[in-house]
Formats: sequence, structure tokens, C-alpha cells
Amino acid sequence: MKALGLIELPNLADAIEAVDVMLKTADVKFLTWEKKLGGRLVTIIVQGAVSSVTEAVESAKSSAKGNIVASAVIANPHEETMKLVARSAAKYRFHEEIPIAPW
Repeated sequence: MKALGLIELPNLADAIEAVDVMLKTADVKFLTWEKKLGGRLVTIIVQGAVSSVTEAVESAKSSAKGNIVASAVIANPHEETMKLVARSAAKYRFHEEIPIAPW
């Protein structure tokens, strides 16, 4: 079963750290993020199996440096919910190849 995981943090730096933890902790895929108030409120959205998404969200919550504003796991999201997420992701180009210099 597919699920969406959402975690909202008060700044961009904490959000990037949280998504890193989520991706390293569980088999989830980063879908998009929403930035509000000039990046002072950032929501990260991931997708995967319910157990993986739950694990990712809980790991991010326990290791987050900033205050967690909100979090949720939505099992088997409705197609209209997925359309909202797709609309958000369309604003960004997260899934294009980004060249990264070797370490």
C-alpha cells in the first residue's frame, strides 16, 4: 500500500536535514516540498509503503534540530490528494539530473 509522509519545519535548513534523514532511514521517495513565508515554514512530502513512510517520518521527528510544526502519514491517499501533490511538484524540477561535483 502506498502512503504519503509529511513533515513541516520552521526553516529551510532544518527541512533539508529532515529530508536527508528520511531518505537515509527508510525506502521512501522524495516527492516535493512547499515553502511558505519566504522559507520560514517548509513542508517535506515523501512517498512509499506505509511502514517505510511511518519510519521515515518518526526518524525525522526524533532527530530534527528545529521544532516540528506538524507531521502526518496518509495511507492510501485519494487521487485528488495526489493531484495536489503533483501540482506542487510541478513547480519544481526535482527529478531532473543535477550534476554534482565529485567529493
